[in-house]
Amino acid sequence: MREISVKRGKPMTRPSTSRRNVLKAATTLAAVSSVAGVSGSRTAAAQSNPALSPALGQVDQALRQAVNNQTVGGIVAIGANDKGVVYEGAFGPSITADSIFWIASMTKAITATACMQLVEQGKLQLDQPMGKLLPQLESPKVLEGFDANGKPKLRPAKRAITLQHLLTHTAGFVYSIWSEPMLRYEKVTGIPFIGECRNASFNAPLMFDPGDRWEYGINMDWVGKAVEAVSDQSLEVYFRENILGPLGMADTGFLIGSAQKARVAPMYSRQQDGTLKPMAFEMPQRPEFFMGGGALFSTPRNYMQFVQMLLHEGTFNGARVLKPETVALMRQNHIGELNVTTLKTAEPALSNDANLFPGMVQKWGLSFAINTEPGPAGRSAGSIAWAGLFNTYFWVDPVKHVTGVIMSQLLPFADDHVLKLFADFERGVYQAVTPA
Repeated sequence: MREISVKRGKPMTRPSTSRRNVLKAATTLAAVSSVAGVSGSRTAAAQSNPALSPALGQVDQALRQAVNNQTVGGIVAIGANDKGVVYEGAFGPSITADSIFWIASMTKAITATACMQLVEQGKLQLDQPMGKLLPQLESPKVLEGFDANGKPKLRPAKRAITLQHLLTHTAGFVYSIWSEPMLRYEKVTGIPFIGECRNASFNAPLMFDPGDRWEYGINMDWVGKAVEAVSDQSLEVYFRENILGPLGMADTGFLIGSAQKARVAPMYSRQQDGTLKPMAFEMPQRPEFFMGGGALFSTPRNYMQFVQMLLHEGTFNGARVLKPETVALMRQNHIGELNVTTLKTAEPALSNDANLFPGMVQKWGLSFAINTEPGPAGRSAGSIAWAGLFNTYFWVDPVKHVTGVIMSQLLPFADDHVLKLFADFERGVYQAVTPA
């Protein structure tokens, strides 16, 4: 059983898709239609020895074979328990555990960490209405539909937006990738997709009243704005001084340097026939705002530093980033009786339908998905996890004390081949660290 179920959609054909396809207006597809010259090799895996564990040897074999047969262009996986890294494998031409990956929505966990540091300090409160701190949220409007002329019909929201609404994706904001009404609104009004990192994106309306339901959206970009407003620092600087620097994550940030560009893992899009097409991609490097919901680059080793901090209750390698009680609070269900729902694609070139655990009740913390039952690959109930649009994934299991990161660079999201590799990797890690 795979961790995420997917349904393949038809490719987008409308002319305006290109900017959304890569979250940047200037991004274009390369001319070639399939990957050429891909060969699998295991690199940068000195910290693990699959020969010591048949399960990890099987992980190695699965990842290597996926590259050899051009199922993926490159992939890196790292797993750890509370004693340290137990597996590290990197496969693909020039791919290592220090390659640079665009991690998209795996940015959200770092933004949430920054926010919760300020909550610890009493500078933000979870229940505070956000309108005074961020005036654009003072009088939010809800999209009710479109009139006969195609003009959007808006009404005032019934209640104020709180910080907790934003952290839990219950404020009413959505992503057009998974919302046909929001996609139509963007086309009618001309407001840019959030991934273009233009402030006009914050003119987006709500799709429902705050607190009424869970729906994935641009909420963490607002949280990033709140962090900046309270700290009087840009997210780039705040992250570096308070999270990335202390954890030794020197290859994580919004603004990518020349030396880092030389290590960027190639990006691909999967075609209808299953082949891979190389893509040119880079997040905006002169952004109007730093996108707390999805614009960071990182490396698998860097991000492992971050998830190991969460695994170790807020402290890792001598750096305390969060208090243990704060990490515990972040792992709790904060959406009550509401449930996380399937992401239904409105743009199949960007995402398949996706559900982390189909058929299972899932909740949301601050700010992670929570599986309420044990997962099929070994994950304990109450684990936290999330992912990035380009098929990057992580989980943290506080019960069995296991965490893992797997990264590729591939559209559309929730690629069934990558998800199978993710499940194989997760299963292998648990089998290796769990006593027989």
